[in-house]
Amino acid sequence: MAARVAYRRVYDDPTPQDGKRVLVDRLWPRGVSKEKAGLDEWLRDVAPSADLRRWYHHDPQRYEEFRRRYHAELEDSDHQDPLRRLRDLSAHAKVTLLTATKDVDHSGAAALAEWLDGA
Repeated sequence: MAARVAYRRVYDDPTPQDGKRVLVDRLWPRGVSKEKAGLDEWLRDVAPSADLRRWYHHDPQRYEEFRRRYHAELEDSDHQDPLRRLRDLSAHAKVTLLTATKDVDHSGAAALAEWLDGA
C-alpha cells in the first residue's frame, strides 16, 4: 500500500498522479473552493481529535508524540468507517491525502499515510 497512499497540501494544484484526492482535515481549508480543491471525498472524521490538534499546535518538536497519540486514536472504533473507506479506495487506486497544514511532513495527513501503510 505504500506506493498507493501519498499526502500533500490541498492548496497545491491537482495532478493526474494524485489519483483519488481525499481531504483528511476536520475543518474546511480557508480560501479554497470545492471546485479548486478537486476532491473526490472529504473524510473529516478520520482527522485527529480537537484536543490532540490543540495540544500538538503544529510544533515539529512534538510530532513524534503527536504521531503516537494519533495512531492510538486511529485504533478507536469512532474512526473505523472512514478508515475502511480509505483502505477500500487505496486497494483500487492511488490515494492522496490532503491537508491545509503548511508543514505537510509533520501533519496528521503524514501520520495517517504512515498508519495506513502499516495497517
